[in-house]
Amino acid sequence: MTRVWKWNRPVTVREVLEDLRRERSIAYTTVMTVLDNLHQKGWVRREAEGRAYRYEAVSTRPAYAAALMNDAWSQSDNPAAALVAFFGMMSEEQRQALSDAVRIVQGPGAAETAAETAVESPDESSAPAGARDENPASPQDGAGR
Repeated sequence: MTRVWKWNRPVTVREVLEDLRRERSIAYTTVMTVLDNLHQKGWVRREAEGRAYRYEAVSTRPAYAAALMNDAWSQSDNPAAALVAFFGMMSEEQRQALSDAVRIVQGPGAAETAAETAVESPDESSAPAGARDENPASPQDGAGR
């Protein structure tokens, strides 16, 4: 998938094979099987071109990563606590990326509204249910309860 996402265009088995062979020895049938499996799982679509197929990603890499995160989060019995633990694992760079993403999603003017709300009610009652009562991961030990 990395090659398909990187090139951002329909690719043939031969193109992926030639690129992979720069790094290691690999058989044509291996690449063909992997691309066929990705097609069967719905990650790529394919279109016949002569005797071969051209494969193209169904979604972007960021969309795929988001779907994985959403799937993991939705399986939690306490989503708020899971998010608190996840945020606690983030590096400063990741926190900044998250902050930037929230700003983009909320749109202009949202930061002022959030700041006004925080000033009006600085107590922890504005925290999501479940996040106030639990500390699922401690920075010291890195493990949940």
